[in-house]
Amino acid sequence: MTRIDFHTNVPDKVAYACRLVRKAWAANNRVVLMTDDAVQLAELDAAMWAFSATDFLPHVLADDALAAHTPILLTDDDEAKLPHTHKELLVNLSRRAPRNVTQFARMIEVISSEEDDAAAGRKRYVAYKQQDYPLTHFVAGKS
Repeated sequence: MTRIDFHTNVPDKVAYACRLVRKAWAANNRVVLMTDDAVQLAELDAAMWAFSATDFLPHVLADDALAAHTPILLTDDDEAKLPHTHKELLVNLSRRAPRNVTQFARMIEVISSEEDDAAAGRKRYVAYKQQDYPLTHFVAGKS
């Protein structure tokens, strides 16, 4: 069953996601990042190119011709065809529960400090708990 980790109180979801992906890719994980919409998708794509002067995060959109050969995929579509055969990690930046969560070994829900995002995150937490997913919770900025 998919392990779900909630990372809450995140001040900047896109920057936070870039740091998460850098760590996951360094551990040789294939990663899919789910965004709310095309605007957030474009913001994430741009941020991943400019994230670090010394780190390269190889990524493409999920529908790109190179998706099967790229370890990091970006999408805003729950129905996107994901070519990775080993789906290790899904990072959810959206305010909805992804339909394909069961395809992944692990999902990280990134929840901002904004009240509407936090409220949507709490609803997803309750829904996942009712479905008996193993859940953990990490509050950003606290040790």
